Amino acid sequence: MRCVKIIAGLLAAAIVIGLGVLYSGIVDVAASYPHATLTRWLLHTGMKESVHYHARGIKVPPLNRPDMVMMGFRHYREMCVKCHLAPGVKSSEIRQGLMPKPPKLQQVVKRWKPAELFWIVKNGIRMTAMSAWGETHSDDKIWDIVAFLERLPGMTAAQYQQMDKTAAKGDGDHAAESSGSEE
Repeated sequence: MRCVKIIAGLLAAAIVIGLGVLYSGIVDVAASYPHATLTRWLLHTGMKESVHYHARGIKVPPLNRPDMVMMGFRHYREMCVKCHLAPGVKSSEIRQGLMPKPPKLQQVVKRWKPAELFWIVKNGIRMTAMSAWGETHSDDKIWDIVAFLERLPGMTAAQYQQMDKTAAKGDGDHAAESSGSEE
């Protein structure tokens, strides 16, 4: 019984100290410098494990249709490139001001399974600037983005520029709006 009282006392003290630190304002939340190594590891590990867990059971459609990849490119160019960059694209003002820095997807996308990419794009990631695009994009449009992301790691700057030119020609064509219906 005495051990339980000691543990309860230590827990209460930890809560009081934690609340004191929280309400003191001494924890700097500025996005002008990175997290401490331990904080960064905790947040990143928690994010990875959460994505792995929540993406289980997501059925991946075929991602190899050229129209799907091109529509995904258009969405990526419109919504993602300013933060995640692309082959031949230099850093933007938006990206420079973000902390943590968004990953350069061309370098890291292969670490994720398509279902995990879908989940991330649809739901976003808390405490980062990663938006939840499921609020504004149908699942079909999100799969289009994933189809493009699957091609991104091996893409050269010249290939990206060629896709940009091809997309620009068709941007006025409403027939290529999406590979699927709205939900």
